[in-house]
Amino acid sequence: MRAESVDLIDSSTAARQDIRPMRVVLLNLMPKKVQTEIQYARLLGASPLQVELTLMTTASYSPKNVGQDHLLEFYRTLDDIRDEYFDALIITGAPIETLPFEEVKYWQELTEIIEWSRSHVFRRLGICWGAQALMKTLHGIDKFQMEDKLFGVYDHHLRQNTGTRLMQGFIDRFPMPVSRYTANKAEDIEAAGLAVLAHSDEAGTAMARCSKTGDLFILNHLEYDADTLGQEYFRDKEAGLDTALPENYFPGNDDSQAPINRWRPYAFLLFNNFINELYQDTPFDLSTIKH
Repeated sequence: MRAESVDLIDSSTAARQDIRPMRVVLLNLMPKKVQTEIQYARLLGASPLQVELTLMTTASYSPKNVGQDHLLEFYRTLDDIRDEYFDALIITGAPIETLPFEEVKYWQELTEIIEWSRSHVFRRLGICWGAQALMKTLHGIDKFQMEDKLFGVYDHHLRQNTGTRLMQGFIDRFPMPVSRYTANKAEDIEAAGLAVLAHSDEAGTAMARCSKTGDLFILNHLEYDADTLGQEYFRDKEAGLDTALPENYFPGNDDSQAPINRWRPYAFLLFNNFINELYQDTPFDLSTIKH
């Protein structure tokens, strides 16, 4: 964590601070577990508040890209934390979005986790496929397959009527990395009672929220490192796939040039706002969530 510039405090310093740590559980569905852990830990660690991060994985499906020793040492399953309470649940993306939800190997377990969160977690945050899974389970919103993959960095516009602390500090137009084959229609999202916070003319809806629960659904990837899209592009290219250059990513569309991370400030801003807002809203005694 220190080598990756994640802000940390030691246990003795934490014990002197007369506040309750924010308990966040990260359900990590990405194949590159360690890379994803670091991306989210870096963003959560930038908050001046204490954040206690619990890593979670599925019991019904074992990923192939990480050693079992790492999972056993650092990860927990629903059975391990079933009787615990958390301020927030974050569900990451997953490279399975072209599958119907019901065909995902761990879909039944995931829906159980989401249902468990209703009485054990104060607020939910979904990223990409994780956001789609949350919207499907909690609000009945379906995703649809696009003709071509959305792949690149696209400008997004804030909706003028957001009226929320969550978006404070954002300018009206900001970049977000996108990498997905499916999308959700703004009209379906709004018909379900959710508010669209950010939208792109090219990439569609990027961010939505439930005004009742504060749950946040982010369809794109502010958490990505500068080279994450590039790694995906070169991986597919080396595999012989007919993959297009990610749009607005490599300088001059030259894949020999190092990409510039233009979205990082907004990632830190959004997660800082999310944690600060969560701190103001969540009960001190988390066990009262069940009521």
